[in-house]
Amino acid sequence: MTAAGNGCKVMSAATLSGYAVRSRTNEDLGCIEEFMVDPETGRIAYAVLSLGGFLGFGGKLYAVPWCALELDPDQRVFVLNADRETLERAPAFHEEDWPDFTDQAWGSQIHSHYGLRPYWERA
Repeated sequence: MTAAGNGCKVMSAATLSGYAVRSRTNEDLGCIEEFMVDPETGRIAYAVLSLGGFLGFGGKLYAVPWCALELDPDQRVFVLNADRETLERAPAFHEEDWPDFTDQAWGSQIHSHYGLRPYWERA
């Protein structure tokens, strides 16, 4: 079951924002704060995940490649194909200082961290 093809035809971003994110071993990793869409392709490029803080404030944010997530609609969670340590070592940012999501060097670094090829290089 993948985020793009899990039997759910279409879901609103507002519905999915706030969903918990867990590892494959069911470890709580945070929650989805936002989705970043590539307007040229219409594809979701990244999910922005919050880790720590209180009610989503003050914690670190992480851009996770969309293809690194699987949706479990029955449990209302996303499953990240990485453990907590991998997530915590990923480049992070704060609410007041978002990265330039159009910077392909930055994007390549994020995808590489998760062992993935950048979405713009895939057919």
